Amino acid sequence: MTEADLHAYVDGVLPAARAAEVAAYLAERPEEAARVRAYAAQNDAMHRLFDPVLGEPVPAPMAAATTPQRNRHWQWQALAAGLAIALVSGGAGWGLRGAATGQSLARMEQQAPAYQQAAWSGLAHQAAIAHAVYSPDVRRPVEIRADQEDQLVTWLSKRMGSKIRPPHLGKLGYELIGGRLLPGASGPVAQFMYHDGAGQRLTLYVSTEQARNKDTGFRFAKEGDVNVFYWIDGKFGYALSAAVDKGELARVASAVYEQLEGPV
Repeated sequence: MTEADLHAYVDGVLPAARAAEVAAYLAERPEEAARVRAYAAQNDAMHRLFDPVLGEPVPAPMAAATTPQRNRHWQWQALAAGLAIALVSGGAGWGLRGAATGQSLARMEQQAPAYQQAAWSGLAHQAAIAHAVYSPDVRRPVEIRADQEDQLVTWLSKRMGSKIRPPHLGKLGYELIGGRLLPGASGPVAQFMYHDGAGQRLTLYVSTEQARNKDTGFRFAKEGDVNVFYWIDGKFGYALSAAVDKGELARVASAVYEQLEGPV
């Protein structure tokens, strides 16, 4: 059974006879079946995130271009689909100040200048997509696992050009699974992944592309089923993502901030 067969089975494009053969193959191999379910979950997550984009009106700058209207709309759709494919297949590619612990997160959700809002929105969106792509993965959700944390810290810190260390969230019921390197808008980005006793996963996305942003308040965003708390600390942007309720995610975000502000 080839990898192409498994992906075609998930996509529902196999002939009926071949699909039946794949189903029988999976029925005898629980680990392979779990991997196929992870592929299906990734597909569902990407559809929830990107299907709404396909129905959006063409942005004004694109509408003003000389390309025929139907071609411009196709290009806008292709951009969203291409981004989804790149995130799924390119996994091996490439703090918070002025808000004391215990402050109301609602009071910290302030308005920012337009260029900051755009950057912040991009940070949350990218983090949510990365969470949706990698958190369902059963076999390889991370590149370096938690039992090699020192190696993970050294590798990510070297690639990011700054000391990067994952917060420890065991007291909140979340244990580190590990981390990976991702491509950002203009350089590498780190993603740390955690899970609780029930298997619920959350991810911390760390970017060093925020030098222009001075607003340091918490922000909240929702992308499909994924909730995101995100904030800026100097050149760093942090985004904590999970399919949990806002209150639970806020509790973890406060603990993450507290550790990031302390010594590493």
